[in-house]
Amino acid sequence: MAAIASVNARQQGAFVAAPATLTSSDTITFDPTKKQLAVFRNGTGGALTAKIDGNGGTNVQAPGLPPVDVSGGYDIALAAGETKAVVLSSIAAYCQGVVTITGAVGASLTVFDL
Repeated sequence: MAAIASVNARQQGAFVAAPATLTSSDTITFDPTKKQLAVFRNGTGGALTAKIDGNGGTNVQAPGLPPVDVSGGYDIALAAGETKAVVLSSIAAYCQGVVTITGAVGASLTVFDL
């Protein structure tokens, strides 16, 4: 399990933003005080599904809806060669507690603090 550090993107000009290669289980630090962008790239030859799962997420109350279960995590399907991004605050309910990324061995991830 590797801890993937975020990249400070509040810089002038070009900066280093090296992606981390995902293993079977990696962690990121979600900071609700920052706008964070997670960029997943599947450079493998097959489809992968990255699961973002905070161990503190159970049920979330949403106006006009019954409780929503977020305990199973948030899946991001990646076709071979595909890149997808997610603003972590838009899925904050899935990022409570220790946030683990699983299911996308060989894909790369860069988390930017915007």
